[in-house]
Amino acid sequence: MHNVLVIIFVIAVYLILHTYLFYPLVLILFTYNKKKNTAQFIPTDELPSIAILMAAYNEEKVIGKKIKSVYETNYPKEKIMFYIGSDASTDETDSIITEWQKKFPQLKLTTFAGRTGKSGIVNKLAEQSQADIFILTDANVLFKPETIFNLIRHFKNEKIALVAANILKVSETNTGIASQEKSYIALENKVKYAEYLRWDIIMGAEGACYAIRKENFAPIPPKFYMDDFFITMNVIERGKQIVFDKECICLEDVSTQSQEEFKRKVRISIGNFQNLFRYKKLLLPFWKGSAFAFWSHKVFRWLTPFLLIKCVLISLILAFSSKLFLFIFLLQIVGFLTPLIEKLIPFKLIRFVSHFYLMNAALLNGFFVFIKGVDSNVWQPTKREV
Repeated sequence: MHNVLVIIFVIAVYLILHTYLFYPLVLILFTYNKKKNTAQFIPTDELPSIAILMAAYNEEKVIGKKIKSVYETNYPKEKIMFYIGSDASTDETDSIITEWQKKFPQLKLTTFAGRTGKSGIVNKLAEQSQADIFILTDANVLFKPETIFNLIRHFKNEKIALVAANILKVSETNTGIASQEKSYIALENKVKYAEYLRWDIIMGAEGACYAIRKENFAPIPPKFYMDDFFITMNVIERGKQIVFDKECICLEDVSTQSQEEFKRKVRISIGNFQNLFRYKKLLLPFWKGSAFAFWSHKVFRWLTPFLLIKCVLISLILAFSSKLFLFIFLLQIVGFLTPLIEKLIPFKLIRFVSHFYLMNAALLNGFFVFIKGVDSNVWQPTKREV
């Protein structure tokens, strides 16, 4: 029995290390300096018309800056239709958009009388557009002058169905969890770029900004969170190619408040498990590139809360007969307590460990919400740091 528990413990630890350490490092190392898609539009080409689709709820703090950033890009303005769906906003969001419409007639506002949720709004906006390429984005994500062109240039290659932008998290300070979130997202973007170089896919375009051919856009099911991951996996299921363009930069404010980020991570977790069961067929055969990436980048990470619990329970059992496992057990208890410890000892390393455990607590919370059943995907936006 002792040996069996040790083997289970080692496997659990390996899977955690695989998804958070080994997979990212090995993948990035073996794709270093590799080049991909060269079939691209150049600025003097006849560029395709596009439709930007965006849901908004009470975004008065950022909506004006968002619209301004879109129309200050170097993409031809006459080729940009911007569809915004206001999800029964109760602040000044609608009036701000209406004011901007006077300057940009290509800006279209659709107001929804009752809370609908992002996926329902995006589905409706997609039905309104006749453009061949959609850009899906969020209200707090600001475009750089070259953002739209860098997204669209790849669609000269007919094999490419989706292009993901490189989202850079920004904040005025590194207080709270800002530093941890920025570091985590920076690593995620490097992993996604490496997945693109290796397999012509990525494990989830970030909904903050990505482009997709209309023919490859899949209507999002009702009550579904993580619409971006659903759409990305649908593209992979169809055998299409995906690009991660690290030069296509967008800026997104990052929350400094752990409570706000925890709630966001819970919503993400719910969507993770919805997508896991929807796309479970993509987990096999496990040696296929997309399946290996799905397991390594996502599934093992989503299972980490259960692996952590398994490790601490096994350590507790083995602690009665092994000083080594007693030490390991106590070390894990300290890890679980770091969200409390960091309030007393706010060292950087402790904050990163605390962030790891809080993320996994949110994952576990989201799993139980998913098991209980999702009644609605209507959301409250994260409090903006602007």
